[in-house]
Amino acid sequence: MYPFEIGPIRPVDEADSLLIRTTRNCPWNKCEFCVNYQHENFSIRSVEEIKNDIEKTANYYSNNRFERCFLQDGDSLIMRTADLLDILTYLKTFFPDLKTISSYGRAWSMSRKSPAELNEICEAGLNLLYCGMESGADEVLEMVNKGVSSKEIISAGIHAKEAGMRLSEFVISGLGGRELWQVHAKETAKALNAINADKIRVLTIGVKPGSGLEQKIADGSYTLQTEENIIEEQKMMVHHLNGITSHYAHHHAVDLLLEVRGQLPKDKDYLLSIFDRFLDLSDNYKRNFILGRRLGFYNRLDDLHERNNYNTVEKQFQKFGINSNFELENLYHSLRSQIV
Repeated sequence: MYPFEIGPIRPVDEADSLLIRTTRNCPWNKCEFCVNYQHENFSIRSVEEIKNDIEKTANYYSNNRFERCFLQDGDSLIMRTADLLDILTYLKTFFPDLKTISSYGRAWSMSRKSPAELNEICEAGLNLLYCGMESGADEVLEMVNKGVSSKEIISAGIHAKEAGMRLSEFVISGLGGRELWQVHAKETAKALNAINADKIRVLTIGVKPGSGLEQKIADGSYTLQTEENIIEEQKMMVHHLNGITSHYAHHHAVDLLLEVRGQLPKDKDYLLSIFDRFLDLSDNYKRNFILGRRLGFYNRLDDLHERNNYNTVEKQFQKFGINSNFELENLYHSLRSQIV
């Protein structure tokens, strides 16, 4: 048990970072795909509380020299600028080695700050924002109740970059379902082209129990894509990424092809070749790789050459008693949805 507050989530890139909780939960908390803060009220912690936690954290990690810090939970930019600046100054006093301080940032909160405010916040040390774009297609954003339009997402991203902040945009592959997958791929690429974020981080949809999307599946208004179709979608999106210098990566355990990572524009053909390599597999190898990846036997396509693992995965099909492609896709999705 820590002597200070720790929030429930942080980005994958911040696995080894110092965590300081400035807000509790999410100020929007209405997205149909999310259950992270379900039934929890949002609140901004007082400056006194946060400073007290900074002191306790410094004492607890007295022998650690952190270079990165992530401010939890859902959106630190919603704080009053003066309070946030006070916290950042205090944080760097106790952790002088910090080079990167980051936070989630909603488009709405980013847009509320003036250029001068954002620049001052960046200069004070909060120099990286993680932004949940999820999709650049208005039809998808409306369907999942994101609360912003693609135009607002683009404007907010450009606004933050002009202030000197680095930007990491999250995209959820498969979010549009079978109904909207092509517009999701193309319009998301269009939004990413307009922003030119420093990083593009892609996660694959896993519909969580109790989420709004689960209800949409039940009432027939949302249909999950197959694993193969999700890769086709990802290929289409990368194909339409042009004129940007972002680092693109699948880096979360929920992603099927973890080796898809590279620097645009030079690695674009390489990224596309990985999608093609998967899509060109025979049906049996494709099926084996998907289940093997979802069960943790594989990390890369080359792992298919490990015959012992291949045979072990084949035995899993018998264990699960799969009799149809429909049952198989439901199993894949069930395994995806369990990943945190």
